[in-house]
Amino acid sequence: MSSNKDPQERNENVPAGEDTPQSETPDTSVPEEGSAPKDKKSKKEEKKQKSEEKKQPSADELLKSEKDKYLRLLAEYDNYRKRSAKERENIYSDALTDTVTKFLPVYDNLVRALQQSTEDEAYRKGVEMIMTQFNDILAKLGVTPIDALGQKFDPLLHNAVMHEEDTEKGENEIVQELQRGFKLGDKVIRFAMVKVAN
Repeated sequence: MSSNKDPQERNENVPAGEDTPQSETPDTSVPEEGSAPKDKKSKKEEKKQKSEEKKQPSADELLKSEKDKYLRLLAEYDNYRKRSAKERENIYSDALTDTVTKFLPVYDNLVRALQQSTEDEAYRKGVEMIMTQFNDILAKLGVTPIDALGQKFDPLLHNAVMHEEDTEKGENEIVQELQRGFKLGDKVIRFAMVKVAN
């Protein structure tokens, strides 16, 4: 028998459902364009993995970084706390200054009342008691009067509205206090209105 039969004829003798045996030949297919052989690919992956490992920070570096962040946050919070406390203090100081300033005309009127002569000793005693109480309240609030009479003129504390020549007095000496001045701590609430000699 000749084996020059047509391949289709050969397949006709094979029962249905059975595949024809394929010759086992080694895979000599050419790799697709752009795909590298497995050896080169694995070397590239290894290099990539090593470079990624180098990029990742160590535990000490991470700890140092987190500690630095924590210290910065702590310093920022401390600054915020100090700034807030100072702002609150300034708000209180400003509110107190405004309040005391509104009461100073009452103080001035009490001073005028005490300067007037009166035969009613009970009336005078009552005004003196009110003035004493007023001064005590101012002292409790931290408000102090500015010394003027007999002092040397200081433009940071005094407001000179009158001037006179007097050879018996010193240079820029305050000879009369026309209106009392007040301070809250180091802050001047009201300048002392004075008369200055020479």
